[in-house]
Amino acid sequence: MTPREILALCREKEVRVVDLRLADLAGRWTQISVPVSRLDEDLFEEGIGFDGSQLWGGPTAKASDLIALPQPDTAYLDPTAAIPTLAILCNLQDPLTREPFARDPRQIAQRAENYLRSTGFADAASIGAKAQFFVFDEASFANTATASSCQVSSATNQAELHSEILQALSEAGLPVEGELQASSPWHPTAIGLARQPIVATADALLTYKHIVRQVARRRNKRATFMPQPLGEGPGCGLHTHFSFWKKEQSIFAGHGYAGLSEIGLYAIGGVLRHAPALLALCNPTTNSYKRLAPGSAGEAKWGYSQQNRTATCRIPVYNASPKSRRVAFRTPDPSCNPYLAFAAIVLAAIDGIQLKLHPGQPLEEQRNGSRSSEQAIPATLDDALSALEDDQEFLLRDDVFTPEVLQTWIEQKRRTEIQPLRLRPHPLEFSQYFDC
Repeated sequence: MTPREILALCREKEVRVVDLRLADLAGRWTQISVPVSRLDEDLFEEGIGFDGSQLWGGPTAKASDLIALPQPDTAYLDPTAAIPTLAILCNLQDPLTREPFARDPRQIAQRAENYLRSTGFADAASIGAKAQFFVFDEASFANTATASSCQVSSATNQAELHSEILQALSEAGLPVEGELQASSPWHPTAIGLARQPIVATADALLTYKHIVRQVARRRNKRATFMPQPLGEGPGCGLHTHFSFWKKEQSIFAGHGYAGLSEIGLYAIGGVLRHAPALLALCNPTTNSYKRLAPGSAGEAKWGYSQQNRTATCRIPVYNASPKSRRVAFRTPDPSCNPYLAFAAIVLAAIDGIQLKLHPGQPLEEQRNGSRSSEQAIPATLDDALSALEDDQEFLLRDDVFTPEVLQTWIEQKRRTEIQPLRLRPHPLEFSQYFDC
């Protein structure tokens, strides 16, 4: 939509509030709400100023001013709002130079799209995502100096809730591909988002998470995308399907293994080569590694396969059409910032194509299922961050990411998530060691 069309829509639907939504480096939305009377065509040109120092990974308090610039093509009526509300996603700008803010994740993803086009072998990346979530009747947790606790209760009668979620997603204009309902209250639900360009899919995923949470809250339930909220059983994954296209033809389609081209295999080789560093962005919480731990329901086997659903990279073969040929990277989880995760996956695939990194034998053809130590999945977030410190050159191509962005990410994660967990006793430790 154009700004003029958006203003007309606001009049037609009697919109009263405009929510300007922007993502911080961690992938969490910050919302600037203004009355609809503030919305005019100038706002789309000038943006609105705000204090960015409170953003995760934002500027320091000494130079904290930022501009949120609404992107008219992202506008939609929020179906979960109590009063008619228009939501618009924003890019971030420096108020003095009007240049993109270096740590704006949405524009990092836009730079990844531009870099892919500049390579010449592809003009677009297609990204589809299937994000899983749990719904609980109740969820309580607390952490103080003298107490730690968490408890959830399984949700009942989810069928109507799922229908409401699907309806709200449709009303928001999201390209929903299908839903796999939980087989029990202790299993996650998965809703797939159809394949789109990198930024569009990341926009859709953040909107999807917002809608799922709000619809659940409306029914006095709690929805979570936490990777491993339960002590046993499956967690929440974000199965990410990707392919590259040139002149509306998939360059991943060919006559090789699972219908892939050499380029498609090289793309897998790049993802597998850089996977330990990718996990720092695709599985960015300490809880992420409980889902991936050996023996867990989400344990991944390092390699690729056309049938094995435990493979890190799987090639779906439901459809023989070349247009359906794609790679599913199954390791990520929905705690990630999708702008950063999708951009990083694409950059790893590009590196594999440029260096012609063949991924070796598929899992089913490997002898004894042996894996080299170089292919070990990081056991903790700290291990993944160390891998990112050692392997980040592929992310810096064409300044898609910058050293400053990656250093901010690593330092913030260690300071605000890893160190506090190291210092706090776990309730399980009381069970094991209180009477030692």
